[in-house]
Amino acid sequence: MATLLYVEGSPRKERSYSIRVAKAFLEAYRAAHPADTVKTVDVWGRSLPEFGGLEVAAKYKLMHGKPYTPEEEKAWKAVVAAIEEFKTGDKIVISSPMWNFGVPYALKRYIDILIQPTLAFSVSPTGGYTGLITGRPAMLILSRGGSYGPGNPSETYDFQRTYLEVALRFIGFEKIDAILCEPTLSGGPEAAEKALAAATAMAKEKAKTF
Repeated sequence: MATLLYVEGSPRKERSYSIRVAKAFLEAYRAAHPADTVKTVDVWGRSLPEFGGLEVAAKYKLMHGKPYTPEEEKAWKAVVAAIEEFKTGDKIVISSPMWNFGVPYALKRYIDILIQPTLAFSVSPTGGYTGLITGRPAMLILSRGGSYGPGNPSETYDFQRTYLEVALRFIGFEKIDAILCEPTLSGGPEAAEKALAAATAMAKEKAKTF
């Protein structure tokens, strides 16, 4: 038995293309892996640590071996709890729309919480980095209003998939796959429905062996 942790990055819910494809993926996954557990982290529907002044101060004290103030310790415990929850996932699925060529700020905030020294990565004396969250696959389910996939003229504007892949690889992920739903806007309703159908079919197929 395994635990799949699903991180939902869109606030649009039933109107979201990325969520609709992700739901198809999860439904097919449950059918193919009935003994597994699926947990959801909705980055818009829960209270996440702010990762402001107290959290940043605690992070640097951790890096330099200095003691926390009581306020910093309380703030840092919330960060650690979010990371430990993420680590319970034997498999990770992240769904996200593209916002301004990147990811929504709530998802970016969640990733900023996750990428912490000694918890998600280590630093060698010479300055090298080693990811600490290893041995698990990740699936990215991404929607975009335009076409930014491999071979498209706008591919260089894609800071959505590239950012997520870099962030995950930094903390130790090696096996990262992606399902793209595009274009959902620029080609009109007919192109959007065609993109949704293709992405949904791919999601159902990939879920069987994920």
